[in-house]
Amino acid sequence: MLLPPFKLEHYFARYEFTAPYFLCGSDCETLSVSELLGMDPQATHDLGDLRLGYTETLGNPGLRREIASLYTAIDPNQVLVHTGAEEAIFNFMNSTLHAGDHIVVQWPCYQSLYDVAQSIGCEVTKWETREEERWELDLDFLKRNLRPRTKVVVINCPHNPTGYLMSNEKLLEIDGLSKEHGFIIFSDEVYRGLEYDEGDRLPALCDINDKAVSLGVMSKTFGLAGLRIGWIATGNRDVYEQMNSLKHYTTICNSAPSEFLATLALRNKDQIVHRNRRIILDNLKTLDTFFDEHRDCFNWQRPKAGPIAFPSLARDEDVAQFCHDVVTKAGVLLLPGTIYNASGRNFRIGFGRRSMTECLERFGNYLTEESN
Repeated sequence: MLLPPFKLEHYFARYEFTAPYFLCGSDCETLSVSELLGMDPQATHDLGDLRLGYTETLGNPGLRREIASLYTAIDPNQVLVHTGAEEAIFNFMNSTLHAGDHIVVQWPCYQSLYDVAQSIGCEVTKWETREEERWELDLDFLKRNLRPRTKVVVINCPHNPTGYLMSNEKLLEIDGLSKEHGFIIFSDEVYRGLEYDEGDRLPALCDINDKAVSLGVMSKTFGLAGLRIGWIATGNRDVYEQMNSLKHYTTICNSAPSEFLATLALRNKDQIVHRNRRIILDNLKTLDTFFDEHRDCFNWQRPKAGPIAFPSLARDEDVAQFCHDVVTKAGVLLLPGTIYNASGRNFRIGFGRRSMTECLERFGNYLTEESN
């Protein structure tokens, strides 16, 4: 297996912890350990008593129960815990796909959602979406590109990097195509729960399709990236067992303290998610004003869910050079769309953290200084 460099991780390795104004994060405001422990008066004592031995490969039973509670048709034995979402993606692709299989991937997307499959020898069709079409998925394109060898269709909603959220009707049509043609839907749902209108929330694919695989993680909606806890939920027993077997060759099991803290967070999920949605919605109002004031510089499409958006430069400029200038001259880190191999002049902006206002002010100052 030969994998190309992971562009996003190389970019962040260069800038994430050195740029003073981080304006492209994909996660939400995090918590300190003491803040999280403070949500349960017994938690500090229980953490102190935690034994630091090996944990169960499938994940702690209590954690799997809490994860299962996020779904309507999933029980704890249909949840497999991983070290972050990345391991889950890697293990799904390598345990489910074989050379010669065909997959369709919503585009643009997180790099491992297609590059891992390509490294296996799969043929990948990019289900490309466009800014001028409000990033809408074209179901006719999917129907035209399904083949007898189509094994998997990868979707991501709410979407990274655009904040796109498909309609429930469109999701059900994709579900119907899966049942008709027999492909597995791998559904990246790491931003589920961050819809601006809760009435827009889509059902988890694993709740409506027995073969589908839903991906979740503590990093995004819950803002707890440092725990490195992700999971898949699925009624597809073959996929589950294959992924479990492969996990014996990757991490084997997860960190006991991380599983403890993730369980605690999920028991208090309503409080954590409510706080993060409030931060996002407040920041989104600020962004609406900012992009209205700078409409000569940028095209702004308001996202429908999540802490990220994918605006574009209004002028014909090199977006990678623009982002380089912003970080080197102003210390403000944006993520150019070239990291996603996306065409056009788009860049990712993140607004799930309280620091966004300060970062945006510095960005605005930079724009003013450059225009004078």
